[in-house]
Amino acid sequence: MKITFLGTGTSIGVPQIGCQCEVCTSSDPRDRRLRTSALFEEGDTRLLLDCGPDFREQMLRIKMTKPLDAVLITHEHYDHVGGIDDLRPFTFERNLPLYADDYACEHLRQRLPYCLVRHSYPGIPKLDLREIKEGDKLQFGTLEVTALRVMHGELPILGYRIGDVAYLTDMTELFDSSLPLIKDIKLLIIGALRHTPHKTHQTVEHAIEFSKSLGNIPTYLIHMCHLVGLHAIEETKLPKDFHYAYDGLVIES
Repeated sequence: MKITFLGTGTSIGVPQIGCQCEVCTSSDPRDRRLRTSALFEEGDTRLLLDCGPDFREQMLRIKMTKPLDAVLITHEHYDHVGGIDDLRPFTFERNLPLYADDYACEHLRQRLPYCLVRHSYPGIPKLDLREIKEGDKLQFGTLEVTALRVMHGELPILGYRIGDVAYLTDMTELFDSSLPLIKDIKLLIIGALRHTPHKTHQTVEHAIEFSKSLGNIPTYLIHMCHLVGLHAIEETKLPKDFHYAYDGLVIES
Protein backbone atom coordinates (compact mmCIF):
# COMPACT_ATOMS: atom_id res chain seq x y z
CA MET A 1 0.00 0.00 0.00
CA LYS A 2 1.25 3.46 -0.93
CA ILE A 3 0.64 6.36 1.44
CA THR A 4 1.17 9.97 0.38
CA PHE A 5 1.17 12.65 3.06
CA LEU A 6 -0.66 15.50 1.34
CA GLY A 7 -0.49 17.80 4.35
CA THR A 8 1.01 17.45 7.82
CA GLY A 9 0.22 20.77 9.47
CA THR A 10 -2.23 21.92 12.09
CA SER A 11 -5.32 24.05 11.46
CA ILE A 12 -3.38 27.29 11.04
CA GLY A 13 -0.77 25.77 8.75
CA VAL A 14 2.99 26.27 8.68
CA PRO A 15 4.30 28.90 8.12
CA GLN A 16 1.85 30.77 10.29
CA ILE A 17 0.74 34.09 8.81
CA GLY A 18 2.78 36.95 10.24
CA CYS A 19 5.21 34.74 12.17
CA GLN A 20 8.96 35.31 11.81
CA CYS A 21 10.18 32.33 13.86
CA GLU A 22 12.95 30.10 12.48
CA VAL A 23 10.44 27.48 11.36
CA CYS A 24 8.09 29.86 9.57
CA THR A 25 11.03 31.50 7.76
CA SER A 26 12.83 28.23 7.00
CA SER A 27 13.84 27.47 3.41
CA ASP A 28 13.52 23.71 4.03
CA PRO A 29 10.36 22.54 2.21
CA ARG A 30 9.78 20.02 5.01
CA ASP A 31 9.00 22.98 7.29
CA ARG A 32 6.11 24.10 5.07
CA ARG A 33 3.02 22.21 6.17
CA LEU A 34 -0.40 22.35 4.55
CA ARG A 35 -3.44 21.19 6.51
CA THR A 36 -3.37 17.49 7.39
CA SER A 37 -4.60 14.96 4.82
CA ALA A 38 -3.35 11.72 3.27
CA LEU A 39 -3.91 9.55 0.22
CA PHE A 40 -3.93 5.75 0.55
CA GLU A 41 -3.50 3.71 -2.63
CA GLU A 42 -3.42 -0.01 -3.36
CA GLY A 43 -3.86 -1.35 -6.88
CA ASP A 44 -6.69 0.63 -8.46
CA THR A 45 -8.09 1.76 -5.09
CA ARG A 46 -7.55 5.30 -3.81
CA LEU A 47 -8.86 6.61 -0.48
CA LEU A 48 -8.61 10.21 0.69
CA LEU A 49 -8.27 10.86 4.42
CA ASP A 50 -9.89 14.23 5.16
CA CYS A 51 -10.36 17.05 2.67
CA GLY A 52 -9.15 20.33 4.11
CA PRO A 53 -8.91 23.84 2.64
CA ASP A 54 -5.58 23.02 0.95
CA PHE A 55 -7.02 20.04 -0.96
CA ARG A 56 -6.94 21.67 -4.39
CA GLU A 57 -3.29 22.68 -4.04
CA GLN A 58 -2.44 19.23 -2.69
CA MET A 59 -3.96 17.50 -5.71
CA LEU A 60 -2.15 19.82 -8.12
CA ARG A 61 1.14 19.25 -6.31
CA ILE A 62 1.00 15.48 -6.83
CA LYS A 63 -0.47 15.85 -10.33
CA MET A 64 -3.46 13.71 -9.42
CA THR A 65 -5.22 12.35 -12.52
CA LYS A 66 -6.86 9.18 -11.21
CA PRO A 67 -10.32 8.85 -9.61
CA LEU A 68 -10.98 8.58 -5.88
CA ASP A 69 -12.99 5.67 -4.51
CA ALA A 70 -14.01 7.36 -1.25
CA VAL A 71 -13.27 10.13 1.21
CA LEU A 72 -12.93 9.23 4.90
CA ILE A 73 -13.63 12.18 7.21
CA THR A 74 -12.29 12.15 10.76
CA HIS A 75 -14.35 15.13 11.98
CA GLU A 76 -16.07 18.29 10.84
CA HIS A 77 -13.50 20.93 11.82
CA TYR A 78 -12.76 23.24 8.91
CA ASP A 79 -9.13 22.19 8.50
CA HIS A 80 -10.41 18.67 7.74
CA VAL A 81 -13.44 19.44 5.53
CA GLY A 82 -12.82 22.90 4.05
CA GLY A 83 -11.93 21.51 0.63
CA ILE A 84 -15.03 19.40 0.03
CA ASP A 85 -16.32 21.74 -2.69
CA ASP A 86 -13.07 21.13 -4.59
CA LEU A 87 -13.94 17.44 -4.92
CA ARG A 88 -15.98 18.41 -8.00
CA PRO A 89 -13.50 17.09 -10.61
CA PHE A 90 -13.70 13.68 -8.93
CA THR A 91 -17.50 13.59 -9.31
CA PHE A 92 -17.92 14.45 -12.99
CA GLU A 93 -18.54 10.81 -13.93
CA ARG A 94 -19.99 9.35 -10.73
CA ASN A 95 -21.03 10.17 -7.19
CA LEU A 96 -18.21 10.08 -4.65
CA PRO A 97 -18.89 8.38 -1.28
CA LEU A 98 -18.04 10.53 1.73
CA TYR A 99 -17.90 8.72 5.09
CA ALA A 100 -18.21 10.42 8.49
CA ASP A 101 -19.83 9.85 11.87
CA ASP A 102 -23.36 11.08 12.63
CA TYR A 103 -22.22 14.32 14.29
CA ALA A 104 -19.97 15.27 11.39
CA CYS A 105 -22.66 14.33 8.85
CA GLU A 106 -25.16 16.61 10.59
CA HIS A 107 -22.75 19.55 10.53
CA LEU A 108 -21.74 18.95 6.92
CA ARG A 109 -25.38 18.99 5.83
CA GLN A 110 -25.85 22.32 7.61
CA ARG A 111 -22.67 23.94 6.30
CA LEU A 112 -22.64 22.54 2.77
CA PRO A 113 -26.33 22.07 1.90
CA TYR A 114 -25.78 22.76 -1.79
CA CYS A 115 -23.30 19.85 -1.96
CA LEU A 116 -25.51 17.40 -0.10
CA VAL A 117 -29.03 18.07 -1.36
CA ARG A 118 -31.07 15.27 -2.88
CA HIS A 119 -32.01 17.26 -5.99
CA SER A 120 -28.70 18.59 -7.20
CA TYR A 121 -28.08 21.08 -9.96
CA PRO A 122 -25.22 21.39 -12.49
CA GLY A 123 -21.78 22.36 -11.27
CA ILE A 124 -21.88 21.10 -7.69
CA PRO A 125 -19.94 18.09 -6.37
CA LYS A 126 -21.99 14.91 -6.51
CA LEU A 127 -21.39 13.43 -3.07
CA ASP A 128 -22.96 10.46 -1.33
CA LEU A 129 -22.71 11.20 2.41
CA ARG A 130 -22.73 8.00 4.47
CA GLU A 131 -22.80 7.70 8.25
CA ILE A 132 -20.46 5.24 9.95
CA LYS A 133 -19.66 4.43 13.55
CA GLU A 134 -16.95 2.77 15.59
CA GLY A 135 -16.31 -0.80 14.50
CA ASP A 136 -17.94 -0.46 11.08
CA LYS A 137 -15.94 -2.18 8.35
CA LEU A 138 -15.79 -1.00 4.75
CA GLN A 139 -14.24 -2.77 1.78
CA PHE A 140 -12.65 -0.90 -1.12
CA GLY A 141 -10.95 -3.24 -3.55
CA THR A 142 -8.36 -5.12 -1.49
CA LEU A 143 -8.39 -2.52 1.30
CA GLU A 144 -10.44 -3.10 4.43
CA VAL A 145 -11.22 -0.01 6.49
CA THR A 146 -12.35 -0.09 10.12
CA ALA A 147 -13.73 2.99 11.87
CA LEU A 148 -12.16 3.79 15.26
CA ARG A 149 -13.40 6.08 18.03
CA VAL A 150 -11.05 8.80 19.22
CA MET A 151 -11.38 11.74 21.58
CA HIS A 152 -10.32 15.16 20.28
CA GLY A 153 -10.40 16.98 23.59
CA GLU A 154 -14.08 16.65 24.55
CA LEU A 155 -15.23 15.89 20.99
CA PRO A 156 -15.59 12.25 19.88
CA ILE A 157 -14.22 11.87 16.35
CA LEU A 158 -13.15 9.04 14.07
CA GLY A 159 -9.83 7.42 13.39
CA TYR A 160 -9.36 4.73 10.79
CA ARG A 161 -7.59 1.45 10.40
CA ILE A 162 -6.74 0.92 6.73
CA GLY A 163 -5.21 -2.47 6.13
CA ASP A 164 -2.48 -2.76 8.76
CA VAL A 165 -2.16 1.01 9.27
CA ALA A 166 -3.89 3.10 11.94
CA TYR A 167 -4.55 6.77 11.16
CA LEU A 168 -5.25 8.81 14.31
CA THR A 169 -5.15 12.55 13.80
CA ASP A 170 -6.24 15.20 16.34
CA MET A 171 -6.25 12.60 19.11
CA THR A 172 -6.05 13.10 22.84
CA GLU A 173 -7.01 9.51 23.61
CA LEU A 174 -8.36 6.37 21.96
CA PHE A 175 -11.55 4.75 23.23
CA ASP A 176 -10.84 1.51 25.12
CA SER A 177 -13.34 -0.19 22.81
CA SER A 178 -11.21 0.69 19.78
CA LEU A 179 -7.92 -0.52 21.22
CA PRO A 180 -8.49 -4.19 20.23
CA LEU A 181 -9.14 -3.02 16.67
CA ILE A 182 -5.54 -1.82 16.28
CA LYS A 183 -3.65 -4.30 18.46
CA ASP A 184 -1.90 -5.94 15.49
CA ILE A 185 -1.22 -2.93 13.24
CA LYS A 186 2.11 -2.69 11.44
CA LEU A 187 2.31 1.11 11.15
CA LEU A 188 0.90 4.09 13.07
CA ILE A 189 0.17 7.58 11.77
CA ILE A 190 -0.70 9.85 14.68
CA GLY A 191 -1.22 13.51 15.52
CA ALA A 192 1.48 15.28 17.54
CA LEU A 193 0.79 19.01 17.72
CA ARG A 194 3.78 20.31 19.66
CA HIS A 195 5.94 19.59 22.73
CA THR A 196 3.90 21.59 25.26
CA PRO A 197 0.45 20.46 26.49
CA HIS A 198 -2.73 21.34 24.59
CA LYS A 199 -6.37 20.73 25.56
CA THR A 200 -7.41 19.00 22.34
CA HIS A 201 -4.23 17.48 20.90
CA GLN A 202 -1.49 15.11 21.99
CA THR A 203 2.04 16.36 22.42
CA VAL A 204 4.90 14.75 20.53
CA GLU A 205 5.89 12.97 23.72
CA HIS A 206 2.37 11.64 24.36
CA ALA A 207 2.16 10.36 20.79
CA ILE A 208 5.45 8.52 21.22
CA GLU A 209 4.26 7.05 24.52
CA PHE A 210 1.00 5.86 22.95
CA SER A 211 2.83 4.23 20.06
CA LYS A 212 5.21 2.42 22.39
CA SER A 213 2.22 1.07 24.34
CA LEU A 214 1.22 -0.79 21.16
CA GLY A 215 4.66 -2.34 20.68
CA ASN A 216 7.57 -1.63 18.37
CA ILE A 217 5.63 -0.07 15.51
CA PRO A 218 7.05 2.30 12.89
CA THR A 219 5.32 5.63 13.57
CA TYR A 220 4.83 8.82 11.57
CA LEU A 221 3.81 12.02 13.36
CA ILE A 222 1.38 14.44 11.69
CA HIS A 223 -0.68 17.58 12.41
CA MET A 224 2.28 19.60 13.69
CA CYS A 225 2.43 23.34 14.34
CA HIS A 226 5.49 25.57 14.03
CA LEU A 227 6.31 25.10 17.71
CA VAL A 228 7.57 21.56 17.05
CA GLY A 229 10.77 23.08 15.68
CA LEU A 230 12.88 22.68 12.56
CA HIS A 231 12.31 19.36 10.84
CA ALA A 232 16.01 18.68 10.18
CA ILE A 233 16.84 19.08 13.87
CA GLU A 234 13.76 17.58 15.50
CA GLU A 235 13.86 14.45 13.33
CA THR A 236 17.23 13.52 14.87
CA LYS A 237 15.76 13.64 18.39
CA LEU A 238 13.08 11.00 17.78
CA PRO A 239 13.45 7.40 18.93
CA LYS A 240 14.27 4.67 16.42
CA ASP A 241 11.45 4.01 13.90
CA PHE A 242 9.73 7.33 14.69
CA HIS A 243 9.53 10.05 12.05
CA TYR A 244 8.00 13.44 11.47
CA ALA A 245 5.97 13.11 8.29
CA TYR A 246 6.22 16.03 5.87
CA ASP A 247 4.18 17.21 2.91
CA GLY A 248 4.85 15.10 -0.17
CA LEU A 249 6.41 12.21 1.73
CA VAL A 250 5.51 8.85 0.17
CA ILE A 251 5.88 5.59 2.08
CA GLU A 252 5.00 1.97 1.38
CA SER A 253 3.30 -0.23 3.94
